[in-house]
Amino acid sequence: MKIGLFFGSFNPIHNGHMAIAGYMAQFTDLDQVWFVVSPHNPFKEKKSLLKGHHRLAMVKAAIEDIPYLKASDIEFGLPQPSYTSVTLAYLADKYPTHEFALIMGSDNLGTFNKWMNYESIIESHRIYIYPRPGHEAVNLINHPSVISTEAPLVELSSTMIRNSLSIDKDARCFMPDAAWLYLDEMNFYK
Repeated sequence: MKIGLFFGSFNPIHNGHMAIAGYMAQFTDLDQVWFVVSPHNPFKEKKSLLKGHHRLAMVKAAIEDIPYLKASDIEFGLPQPSYTSVTLAYLADKYPTHEFALIMGSDNLGTFNKWMNYESIIESHRIYIYPRPGHEAVNLINHPSVISTEAPLVELSSTMIRNSLSIDKDARCFMPDAAWLYLDEMNFYK
């Protein structure tokens, strides 16, 4: 089984995440896409994150009825901050019959050479790139493991949703209904 790993904080998950994951699962050769909720990305400050179990609960709520999308808390039990190479090694041991690939935005490919063990990641795993507005992937774009896709461009961010909520704006149209209900009930980001 070919699994696309969509790493992120998902703080919170939004319709842009859903569009990318759905595209990857339906319009590439991937069988499933796993939302890997990262407890702590080494390139981001941890203080702005909701607790991992809340972010995971929103992802689970958002994808509940979609069989080719899965929520993963695999990084919750691994050392923090989370490093993709460590997670990939752990997944290879735990699921030896699965083939894992990365899903990342074109903005991340430009700084991929700053990731820990990036050389071994790109030699051992395919990387599916989705376009990000204003970010053309130039670094490593011609590498045989890199697959550019025509996933929809979505100019939506978790930061915009958090900022909107902090000034009492209704952001429900930007999120899957079930994730919005969880967020609203818990009174997050206000």
